Amino acid sequence: MKRVKNKKNDVTVIAGCGRLGANLANTLSDEGESVIVIDKDRDSFRKLSPSFSGFFLVGDAAEMMLRNEADLNRAHSVIAVTNNDNSNIFIAQVAKEVYQVDKVIARLYDPERECVYQEFGIDTICPAVLSAHEVEKIMGTGPEVPES
Repeated sequence: MKRVKNKKNDVTVIAGCGRLGANLANTLSDEGESVIVIDKDRDSFRKLSPSFSGFFLVGDAAEMMLRNEADLNRAHSVIAVTNNDNSNIFIAQVAKEVYQVDKVIARLYDPERECVYQEFGIDTICPAVLSAHEVEKIMGTGPEVPES
């Protein structure tokens, strides 16, 4: 992988290149953001669009963060969207506490773990909760949302 000589705080690091990670990486890259994507599976990078202008690293994001191969000293945001809650919380916690990244977001599958993330000041997205809210909205059974 080439190392980019950019100014501090100009990179978004995405851990996990599944459907969500690849989609985020493609969108951010198209918007001109510098992006580094990390995934254990080299084949997962095929999900990146041909126009993706960022970089990718093959390996375990948690291990790479500890060895600083992911350029976290330059990251303004880290998005942990692997398929494992434990990995996501570890990656998010290291980014926030060790590298003091400004914006850290982690996906979690188990909504009961959200309190752990909140203790560390880590923003979360939970597909199960988001889906439930959407179903409630479609069914008309969710909380009333005031019209603007």
